[in-house]
Amino acid sequence: MNKFPLWKNLLIIAVILFSAVYAVPNIFGEDPAVQISGKKGVAVTEDVASRIRNSLSGAAIQVKEAELENGQLLVRLNSEEDQMKAQGLISQELGDGYSVAINLAPSTPRFLTAIGANPLKLGLDLRGGVHFLEEIDMKTAMDKAYQQLVQDLRAVLRDNKIRGGSVRAAEESVRVAFAKEQDRDAAMDAFKTRVPGIEFTLTSDGAKYVADVTFSRDRIQELKTMAVEQNINIIRNRVNELGVAEPLVQRQGSDRIVIELPGIQDTARAKEILGATATLEFRLVDKSSDLESAAAENASPDVEILPTADGRTVGLDKHVILTGEHITDASSGFDEYGRPQVNIKLDSDGGSRMSAFTRDHVGALMATVFIEQKATDRKRPDGSTVFETSKTVANMATIQTQLGSSFRITGIDNPTEAHNLALILRAGALIAPIKIVEERTIGPSLGQQNIDSGMRAMICGLLAVLVFMAFYYKVFGLIADFALVCNLLFLVGIMSVIPGAVMTLPGIAGIVLTLGMSIDANVLIFERIREELKKGTNVQTAISEGYGKAFVTILDSNLTTLATALVLFAVGTGSVKGFALVLMIGILCSLFTAITVSRGVVNAIYGGRSLKDLPI
Repeated sequence: MNKFPLWKNLLIIAVILFSAVYAVPNIFGEDPAVQISGKKGVAVTEDVASRIRNSLSGAAIQVKEAELENGQLLVRLNSEEDQMKAQGLISQELGDGYSVAINLAPSTPRFLTAIGANPLKLGLDLRGGVHFLEEIDMKTAMDKAYQQLVQDLRAVLRDNKIRGGSVRAAEESVRVAFAKEQDRDAAMDAFKTRVPGIEFTLTSDGAKYVADVTFSRDRIQELKTMAVEQNINIIRNRVNELGVAEPLVQRQGSDRIVIELPGIQDTARAKEILGATATLEFRLVDKSSDLESAAAENASPDVEILPTADGRTVGLDKHVILTGEHITDASSGFDEYGRPQVNIKLDSDGGSRMSAFTRDHVGALMATVFIEQKATDRKRPDGSTVFETSKTVANMATIQTQLGSSFRITGIDNPTEAHNLALILRAGALIAPIKIVEERTIGPSLGQQNIDSGMRAMICGLLAVLVFMAFYYKVFGLIADFALVCNLLFLVGIMSVIPGAVMTLPGIAGIVLTLGMSIDANVLIFERIREELKKGTNVQTAISEGYGKAFVTILDSNLTTLATALVLFAVGTGSVKGFALVLMIGILCSLFTAITVSRGVVNAIYGGRSLKDLPI
């Protein structure tokens, strides 16, 4: 009686060892560090890294380690004082072509990181960092949607061979006018079939038969929701591309996005990452435009004169072939002649549009246009921010053949420009411009203070419980203490392994709550054993009955708490979700330690022995 099979003992040992390996990186702490990366996709080279090392050495700043990886340099230092000095020195040495951000880098040994053992990811309230609340310019998003609707309606008229209709964008609508009423009626029937989510009002304007086409209320809500979700995905891509670890990007309300970057103390660097509000368009270069002297006063109504990156001007057809939202992947490389190029992949809709357009325009020049919206201090009547728009032709290339979902952009001056262009395309262009309406920086001292306070509370509570259990339950109390330490080890190890799991201050509260619940389970078991011994039951039967009868009670109480934690995790956000995650993992660990680990130790010590009493 009271003997575990060999496989169960091996399982307990394996789980303890696994948890210990993946929890131990948390004891090594973090190094003050300076992270150097090139702006606009420029990589940090070994020559630049050598310049930085020499500059720091000349200023008597001791470098703990300098790691060059994926075009970024991470310089680890011994103190925060050296960190601040190094940041100023490196910024002065490199100038405006590079971003120099202070950061905190885990000091985990390489043999542990090689097997994926990394420290717990700390949230903004513990590690410090920056918090942004961004507002999306929904008017611009809807204006773009109506501009796209103009193109869609024109395509329907063309495909159905309905002639004589003029399609023009108006204020929050598209006006379609015909000379004949039957043409308008035929167009409305075609629009209903081909363009979902629209409504129209029929009127007469002199000799014209007019239809004012608008989006339905449900479609407007859908478009606004898509604008927020697409901007969230693009911001996540940008943050990931530029190496910011464990960001929090989530929606707040109807038109706002919350962004938290733990560990980033350089607000200017964070704004540079998130504030690139450029959108992207592919447009045709006007054949009649003089690339050297295009002027707005000489342009036709269907041509827009835009500046190029090298200071010239060029006339572009106002018709937009494609926007950056259809790009799924972009990479830089070289063509068969060794010249830089960017390889583009489009989604199915974008591929169809590009194929249809380029089929009829082989040999023409296609331009890549970057459009940047910058927030101003002016407000619209509804209180939203007014944005100013600037457009630049970043690249022009000849359409050599009919394109599809995959094509390449050539005519690029150098590999750096190609890499830069691919980075922006791959990260994505924002669907609508954004403005930072709230900005908070939590310094590392405040984050460390939170950590210290939380850790002191947890350690004091843990020590009090350990002492009480050892005093009250004697040897069995020490067994419960071992199970409690294993519970904490399991919890930290699992949290360190789970991708995306972040420890916050409420998470520490969840750990404390979990440890208390774990002790409750052992108390139930030990009291059951005491009752059996008082009734005169022999020792081995008392142990078996104690664990067996307490199991149902322990399982019931933990399952109800687990259900509550699941609800919190499903509907909560931010710190609430973090607390719920820690609580769920802790409950499962408590069940394992109380029922299996504790029982395994008791079996190893007392199982199968002829005993008259127990030290409990």
